[in-house]
Amino acid sequence: MIDLHCHILHGIDDGAQTIEDSLHMAKQAVSEGIHTIVATPHHQNGKYINEKNEIVQHVEQLNTYLLQENIPLTILPGQESRIYGEIIKDYQNGKILTLNQTGKYLFIELPSGQVPKFTEKLVYDIQSEGLTPIIVHPERNGRLIEDPDILYNLVNKGVLTQITASSLTGRFGKRIKKFSMDLIEANLTHMIASDAHNLSGRNFYMQEASEWIASEYGMDTLYMFHENAEAVIKGYVCFQDTPQQVKKKKFLGIF
Repeated sequence: MIDLHCHILHGIDDGAQTIEDSLHMAKQAVSEGIHTIVATPHHQNGKYINEKNEIVQHVEQLNTYLLQENIPLTILPGQESRIYGEIIKDYQNGKILTLNQTGKYLFIELPSGQVPKFTEKLVYDIQSEGLTPIIVHPERNGRLIEDPDILYNLVNKGVLTQITASSLTGRFGKRIKKFSMDLIEANLTHMIASDAHNLSGRNFYMQEASEWIASEYGMDTLYMFHENAEAVIKGYVCFQDTPQQVKKKKFLGIF
């Protein structure tokens, strides 16, 4: 498997804190069948600044350690940028990193409880640069849970999304698991990743989530998620079914 979203680089955000943490995470990833991880440290989220060149250097260092320790895992460079107004200027100035440096896909993170008013305009600007924005963990955004049509409109305009394995396994609660399922059923998400930060509360859970997807939605859905992950790191076009609006559930007795 490929894990597109992981905080495995040590000492640069709220993920791994030491190289030992990184190596322990790497071993856990391999045990779950993961052979490739895109390292995606936080950037411009109000606490962490991790620009392109620094991330690439950290990735090279970790890959060297993995070779020395004979851990069969490859780390690729990525970045989880909080959405902000200067992201295009910073991309043009070489501070923003596309996933695996293909010049194709860009992770963007929304604030946890809102969708900024400039989001749609910024998405358009990102696309005008020839990039495809991927909104990470939309299932954990309070505003999108309240009004999923916001996400539907963005996906309709070509945005992709990535949901978190631990959301599907219920570790963020029933509400977020239910909304994750809604997004899968409405074709509003296109890939799954771990967003792993450590081996305690924010572990990988990729194998567990993959097995759950296969049992709940069938192997075709699981293959689509896995193939889209490969497409992302190669800069290829991702598969997308026609997006649908999330159906509002009616209360008992109201038809």
